[in-house]
Amino acid sequence: MTEKTFIAGFGGQGVISLGQMWVYCAMKEGLIVSFFPFYGAEKRGGIARASVIVSEEEIASPIVAKADTVVIMSQDSVEIAEEKCAQGGTILLNSSLVKTDPNRPDAKILHIPCNEIAEKIGDGRIANMVMMGALSQTTGAVKLDHADEILKTFFPPSKHGLIPMNIKAIEAGKQACLSCE
Repeated sequence: MTEKTFIAGFGGQGVISLGQMWVYCAMKEGLIVSFFPFYGAEKRGGIARASVIVSEEEIASPIVAKADTVVIMSQDSVEIAEEKCAQGGTILLNSSLVKTDPNRPDAKILHIPCNEIAEKIGDGRIANMVMMGALSQTTGAVKLDHADEILKTFFPPSKHGLIPMNIKAIEAGKQACLSCE
């Protein structure tokens, strides 16, 4: 199994953090990983991207030319991200912010209202964790069984109180994905 994922959104949405946590969880599950973030000089507002590969085999290159799965977190990212999707691939949209579908009739497009789900849980900033749950449910590549352990190492101790909310967001993303298929 090799899963190539391309994630795009605007800076400040947690696109890079999503990619990092995805590969940390994959490593905890014994998979080989590659994580290649790309973002501009802007801290917030510019387009952030991450190419992520998780595999049971050695990874030859960290570059994702064509992704099995594409995650689009913002409308401004649609044009960049839709080109990265492999023929017949899957596109996960944050339908809270992406109102126009990519022009990819060959792709399976799933609409996940990440921001609305995150707000219902208690904080819109965990929309990326909702998407991580949806990504796990869709691809099956990373189970996220150890997400709580990974979050404990990812967050400083002062933020450990937020871990249960993040785990709830991951589970809500899995459930949202089940209902949109």
